Amino acid sequence: MTTPDAFDGFEKQHIDGKDVWRAGTGPAVIVIHEMPGLHPGVVAFARRLVDAGFTAYLPSLFGTPGREYSRGAYMNRTVLSVCVSREFTMFALNRTSPVVTWLRALAARAHAECGGLGVGAVGMCFTGGFALAMAVDERVLAPVLSQPALPAPIGRRHKAAIDISAADLATVKDRTRQDGLCALGLRFTQDPAVPDARFATLRRELGDAFIAVEIDSSPGNPYGIPKDAHSVLTVHLVDEPGHPTRDALDRVLAFYRDRLHA
Repeated sequence: MTTPDAFDGFEKQHIDGKDVWRAGTGPAVIVIHEMPGLHPGVVAFARRLVDAGFTAYLPSLFGTPGREYSRGAYMNRTVLSVCVSREFTMFALNRTSPVVTWLRALAARAHAECGGLGVGAVGMCFTGGFALAMAVDERVLAPVLSQPALPAPIGRRHKAAIDISAADLATVKDRTRQDGLCALGLRFTQDPAVPDARFATLRRELGDAFIAVEIDSSPGNPYGIPKDAHSVLTVHLVDEPGHPTRDALDRVLAFYRDRLHA
């Protein structure tokens, strides 16, 4: 079911073949939605950015914009369509998905429109690693990787891999040393889509420039977080002060404030 008022207050634009919704004032943050599409939970997160003094840009990369989140047939159809799309790299190692080139161009446009020190980006699930690859562009100052699930963790090498080419990773690492670039990563500890090995790789490659926020979802955890919890900022967010997912949300907002506001 599509929520008819999901984008109330947002302006819809068509940019180089893709629909993008925009709202807010202040520095730009590109919100790259998770599977199966730009659902109301992602829009709700964008509204938190707007309330915090940012301009949120929400591109639609796959799925039906505004449709409620679900894991059923709609999810399966969307995954299948993405698997055969040339814009995305789902299984390959050491590859940056081609759609990241378009996202970098969107970040450049957003910076020109909004000004400020630079642009933030957040990728979620399937798109989690896209935010890091966007940081090849020096205008991207604050990449957030929320439950980065690519490449699909189907073996030891894939579990440890991150969704970026070797050349792009080298550029990002140079920026961490020369520009003070930092990346923030979020995940639930028992999430099979985001294995321990993936965050270990990010720590090894980026060092202190990678800030990991790992939320305990092990059996018997104090907050009753289920072991299948996955979407830190949307579906599995418990918006109550003191809850670790709310703390993670607040950490993301603080990260953007520190990095993007003069």
